[in-house]
Amino acid sequence: MSSPVRQAARTSVEPRYTHAAVVLHWVMAVLIVVVGVLGLLHDSWPRGSQALWINVHALIGLLVWVLIVVRLWWRRTHPPPALPPEVGVLPRRLSSAVHLLLYLFVFVTPLLGIVTFIWHGRAFDFGLFRVDFGVHKNRAIFHPTEDIHGYLAYTLFALIGIHVLTAFWHQFVRRDRLLQRMWPAPGGDAARSTIRASRP
Repeated sequence: MSSPVRQAARTSVEPRYTHAAVVLHWVMAVLIVVVGVLGLLHDSWPRGSQALWINVHALIGLLVWVLIVVRLWWRRTHPPPALPPEVGVLPRRLSSAVHLLLYLFVFVTPLLGIVTFIWHGRAFDFGLFRVDFGVHKNRAIFHPTEDIHGYLAYTLFALIGIHVLTAFWHQFVRRDRLLQRMWPAPGGDAARSTIRASRP
């Protein structure tokens, strides 16, 4: 069993994601939950307010797509921190596969939603201004894209569920503090400074 001093030292120098990556991760997580709930309630909205909520759903989906592009750019220029050495080869490979699928589905799913939205003949209403592509409603396009958008969303929910359960497994079963790498916690900047200072 590690002593409290050794455990504290390990915590103070454990690698973490950058502050920007943490913020992007949790903002996107909240937005995906909100846009997912709105999508699931699609058929429950009163007819009088349905257009409003469809527009909100579309705008949040558009924001999620913009953020995933930013996240991919940030990931390309800022590699993630190394996994703890106790994480085996198979979990590393599975983690890479799940993250790749998550990025892919978060990128593609809103695109299909945007196509569906536009070919429904709708305009993006941002409150102060509207963006209308002047596309007439075309069932031959929006009907299949709407179905595919739904299938992709359900698959994305399943991947997110796997991601969350895996994080909990690492945190509460393995106790390898893997979740701390992405958890917004005080002292994160100090820990990163300690890591940088300890490098040759």
